[in-house]
This record gives sequence, C-alpha cells and structure tokens, in this order.
Amino acid sequence: MATASRTAKRRVSVGPKEELYNWEGKDKTGKIIRGEMRATGDAIVQATLRRQGVLVTKVKKQKMSRGHKITEKDIALFTRQLATMMKSGVPLLQAFEIGIKGSGNPSLARMLNEVRTDVETGSSLSQAFSRHPVHFDKLFCNLVAAGEQAGILDNLLDRIATYKEKILAIKSKIKSALFYPLAVIVVAALVVAVIMLFVVPEFKNVFASFGAELPGPTLIVIAMSDFFVDFWYLVFGIIAGTIMSIAFLYRRSSAMQIAVDRLVLKLPVVGDIILKATVARWSRTLSTMFAAGVPLVEALESVGGAAGNYVYLTATKAIQNEVSTGTSLTVAMQNSNVFPTMVVQMVSIGEESGQLDSMLSKVADFFEQEVDDAVAGLSTLLEPIIMVFLGVVIGGLVVAMYLPIFKLGAVV
Repeated sequence: MATASRTAKRRVSVGPKEELYNWEGKDKTGKIIRGEMRATGDAIVQATLRRQGVLVTKVKKQKMSRGHKITEKDIALFTRQLATMMKSGVPLLQAFEIGIKGSGNPSLARMLNEVRTDVETGSSLSQAFSRHPVHFDKLFCNLVAAGEQAGILDNLLDRIATYKEKILAIKSKIKSALFYPLAVIVVAALVVAVIMLFVVPEFKNVFASFGAELPGPTLIVIAMSDFFVDFWYLVFGIIAGTIMSIAFLYRRSSAMQIAVDRLVLKLPVVGDIILKATVARWSRTLSTMFAAGVPLVEALESVGGAAGNYVYLTATKAIQNEVSTGTSLTVAMQNSNVFPTMVVQMVSIGEESGQLDSMLSKVADFFEQEVDDAVAGLSTLLEPIIMVFLGVVIGGLVVAMYLPIFKLGAVV
C-alpha cells in the first residue's frame, strides 16, 4: 500500500504542466472580452470558458522567455509585496496571482506559479516554499510555518521582508568595499601584462641599436618581459588554475572553507569590516527567529549558514550542541571565542531580562552602523594607498624603460 501511495504521489508530481494562455471571446450580450488563464492545454481553457458562458473565438499560448536567474533581491521584493497585500486583506492565492503577473522575471513567475499550485492543492505555504530550497531556505520556511501556526502570517512575512532587506543592504556594502581594490588590482595586472608583452619588446629593439650597457633596472624589466613573451600561456594558466582550484576546493573541502574564511577575517582593514558584517547577520538572523517564537535550539540551526562565514557556521553548531544540553547561550558564545565581548555582554543582559530578541536586534543595528562607517572610511583610506601602488608598479616600469634614453641624452 505504501508503495502504491508513493507511486501515486510521483504520478501527481509529474502531471501536465500549466501554461499561460491568452484568450478572446464574446459574452452572452455579444461583447468582445479578453483575458488570460493558466491551464494544461487550450482545450481546458475552452471548456472552462464555455462553462462560464463565454463563446471562445481565439486561444493562444503565451510565449515566456527563459528569464533571468532568480536573485535574493527578487525574493526579498516578492516577500515585501506578499506581506503588504496580506496586511491589506488580499487573499493569499490572489496575492500570488498579482505577484506572478507583476513579476518582471519569467523564471520567478514560473516558480511562484508552482508554489501557488501547491497551495491550491492543499499544501501549506511553508511546505510549498520548502520544495524550492535554493530560493527559500530553512530559515524562511521555519518563519512562514511559525506564522501559519500562530495565525500571524502577514506579520511574519513583514518581518522576513525586513530581515532580507537588511541582509541585502549589508551584503551590498561589503561588495562595494571589496570591489574598488579588486578592480584596481585587476586593471593594474592587465596594464603590466600589456607593457610586458607588447611595449617592452619594442623598447628592447630600440636599445639594441644603442651599443651601450643598459642600466640594471632596465635589464631586470627586459628579462621579465622575455619570460612573459616566452611563457605567457604558463603565467596566465597558473593564475587561472590557482583561482579555479581554490574555488573548487572551497566548494568541496570544509578544511579549505574554514582556512579561507579565517584568512578573510584576518585581512587588514577589510577583514574587520567582514567580521562586523558577519556578526550583524548572525545577530539579525537569531533575533528574527527568536522573536517569531522559534525555539532557540531550532533557531540556531538556521543561524550559522545565514552568517555567511564557515568559521561562524562551525561555531554556531558548537553553540547549538551546548545550548541543547542546558548551557546558557551566553556561556556557549563565550566558549566559541569568535564573538566580540560587547556582543556576549548584550546577550547576557538579554537572557537575564527576558528580552533576548530585542538585545540581538540592537547588536545587529550597532554592527550594521559600524559597517556603514567603516565602508565610508575605507574609500578615503584606499585612495592614497592605491595611488602609491599604481605609481610604484606602473611608474617603476616606465622609469626603468626610459633610463637608457636619459643616459643617452646625458652622454650627448
């Protein structure tokens, strides 16, 4: 019986897929009306409309592009729209229909239609979301489930939307902090490669006609250029291979993830910003889960991954194990040795006063502001450093190549 039941479920799950159809017809008064309908075929559309008293004259399947990748911003925007509509009294399925029609990303529209269909066939909203774990993680589904059970789904969706908006904002700040120096390094590397491969060889041909001994810096640059010209494929291959190997090992190896994430946290200037952003995300996530009524041990299950750093993921797992055996959250966080003293003290006050979610929210606000200030100061700090870096690298190469010309001018 169980096997038959599972087989039946599989048959249902692989049934005909709904498509969007545009239709045109006449109502009972002869007035031409148009609309769109989701169905598994044009025959279903015609049969449904006939039952509604519509004389169908045209049915055409709407072509949908493949669409772009569904981003976190898409999910955050949809969650905000869904929360707003539900707070305004719009029924859940109608809210989904409005969200599907208003979506500018066909990929998102298709996924939301699948969620809506699951809800229509009897699944809870959290169950429907959980079938798309890439876009709706465990934290999202747990909060939605808590909202459904408590009858405050609109409030929980509003809280989720606020949480996602804050997380996206802090991620954007981190990206802006890292983009500038990385972009300068990449551009400098490309300029050096062009100089080594194309400019220096031309100078070398000119210097060959001088018949004089070249200065030491010029000889070094020419030797480097000869190596680049002879083995450029090896140089670029090693660089690309190293980057790809690190990326592959980071995805596959826990040890590599921990090593890279630890290294990132120890980087000068940037590491401090990433640390503050990680603590802010960790605190914001736990505050949101705890305020929604999710038990602490269960909430910690989703918090580590949301922090975005493997060091904090492993620390959170250790904290969860200690809390599940009766240890207070404050002591468990102290034992992890990854949280600033101020965070531990605030958590201690929150546990003692019974306002843990409020204290964690204040911690998140504080560190988010710290990230804002650090990113604003970073651009000011980096400008002179980058100018010196470019001057030493690019300027040094140019001076080295012009030294023989200056020497020749002095002799003349």
